[in-house]
Amino acid sequence: MTLPREGLAPACPGPYGAAPARRRGKALEQAIFEATLGELVASGYAKLTMEGVANAAQTGKAALYRRWPSKEELVMDALGAMLPPMGPPPSSGSVRGDLLELIERLVSAMTSVPGSAARALISDLDHERAHAFAELVHLRIVGPVKQLILGVLAEGEARGEVRPGSATAMVADVIPALMMYRSKLGSGQLGPGDPEAIVDEVLLPIVRP
Repeated sequence: MTLPREGLAPACPGPYGAAPARRRGKALEQAIFEATLGELVASGYAKLTMEGVANAAQTGKAALYRRWPSKEELVMDALGAMLPPMGPPPSSGSVRGDLLELIERLVSAMTSVPGSAARALISDLDHERAHAFAELVHLRIVGPVKQLILGVLAEGEARGEVRPGSATAMVADVIPALMMYRSKLGSGQLGPGDPEAIVDEVLLPIVRP
């Protein structure tokens, strides 16, 4: 039995028996990262194996081990590369509209494959082992969202929609913290009306003049 060479997709018979294209560099890396996060969401961290990732990415294990000696390092790099950016400041013209837009972005990030993978990791691992992954999520998602919230509240203060001095780091924690709490109760999803309730019943009453 001849094993496929690393970096090659499995041969697909064509009309002329053409050899499969060799994937290198970024194309192979992207396939490996997508396979890693897909396997993590499907099976959890404990069952994630380098062999399983290699099979899903249609490459050889050697292609993984040359760059990532352990699955911890592979998962960290995959999350770092694939977690979605939070984007520019919203510009709806109102504090409420801007906050709802930020919640929509955060929901999209949390329910994306990378976001789901990150949540699975943090849930599956004990606090010490999950620490590095949680820090990465904070750096790439939670931290940027908090800065965007503070910017929205500062603009709202300038327009008279927000009480002076009420836009604090603790207040900026309200949306991410409540969303994570509510999503855990709802199996990873916010319930209908939760975004509006978080803004209208919790955050805006804290910062209104």
